[in-house]
Amino acid sequence: MSDVVIKFQDVSKVYKLYSSTRKRLLGVFIKKIKYKKKNAVDNMSFEIQRGDSVALFGKNGAGKSTVLKMITGVAFPTSGEITVNGRVSALLELTSGFDQEMTGRENIYLKGHILGLKDNEIKSLENTIVEFSELNDYIDQPVRTYSSGMKARLGFAINVNIKPEILIVDEALSVGDAAFRTKCQKKINELIHSENITLLFVTHQMAVAEEFCKRGIVMKDGKIEFDGPVHEASEFYKKMYAIKK
Repeated sequence: MSDVVIKFQDVSKVYKLYSSTRKRLLGVFIKKIKYKKKNAVDNMSFEIQRGDSVALFGKNGAGKSTVLKMITGVAFPTSGEITVNGRVSALLELTSGFDQEMTGRENIYLKGHILGLKDNEIKSLENTIVEFSELNDYIDQPVRTYSSGMKARLGFAINVNIKPEILIVDEALSVGDAAFRTKCQKKINELIHSENITLLFVTHQMAVAEEFCKRGIVMKDGKIEFDGPVHEASEFYKKMYAIKK
């Protein structure tokens, strides 16, 4: 098995920006509708090895989220080739994908099936997920009765306990109260250091990135500006935008 788990080779992603929702809809059927092109990712190439922990830095619009969406299969490149080897668990939209009428417990199985797990695998993880979420008796209530925080807790608990091979975190450590956030950070640390998980971490918090990651990639306008040790990447990012320490 190759040690390369994520590979981008000359990858570009171009979005069509229309001036209105109506023109966007018409553009599906009529090629002459005018639009602007946005190069969200511009001819990007990089490799991530098994067990690497990589922080993605960049201001809003740099292309970070587009990179994550293409890795998880939510979006596809306009050109170039992407290779992903391993089960991906993405802590992006923690509350998305739930069936609102199903209970929290039933949604554990739903999410598990979506992520490619079999019933017996989900069953073996069920109690661990329920305990981690701290939802107690609410786990057997319909998700529509949950607060947004409760949904996020359940989403986080599922994604970090399904034994992922590639873990993608996008500012997801703000889940719940301070005690639960500490618990989430501890769990991610355990995954990274004890289970040879490959981590791709997106955050604007340099100190948090340096705590979890060894490598940093700085992006700007869909391109890689720097790729190296996370501390150097953090310093590069700060200098690039004149961020005070």
